[in-house]
Amino acid sequence: MSYGAAAAVQTALYDLLTAVPALAGVPVMDAVPKGGGTGTFVLIGPEEVLDRSDGSGGGAEHRVQVSVITDAAGFAAAKAAAVAVSDAVTGSRPAMARGRVVETVFVKAVARRIDDGRRRRIDLTFRLRVEI
Repeated sequence: MSYGAAAAVQTALYDLLTAVPALAGVPVMDAVPKGGGTGTFVLIGPEEVLDRSDGSGGGAEHRVQVSVITDAAGFAAAKAAAVAVSDAVTGSRPAMARGRVVETVFVKAVARRIDDGRRRRIDLTFRLRVEI
């Protein structure tokens, strides 16, 4: 098993999401802005990596959470951005500097209110199978 492709997975997701027309003007980042941020943004977040090596070589399963956070009223803006994220990531095989994505699958999504209901957050989890 190797964690060696972790940075490449994050960079590939960033490159993929920043090129999505439906997310034009929506910042994609890996840390919540100071003060919690305003508007709508996409956050590439926590990741769990599992060994998926086999007799043919090294491999890993990256379970990555991508979140949409917004201070817009209601869930409509958050869901529109989350749909764009899901459509872009699911089934994609983004180019990576190290390793190769062989499968990308949507696992789950959780939508909730945060900050005493002032903001909305949708956490989407994807499974990326990577050959190293």
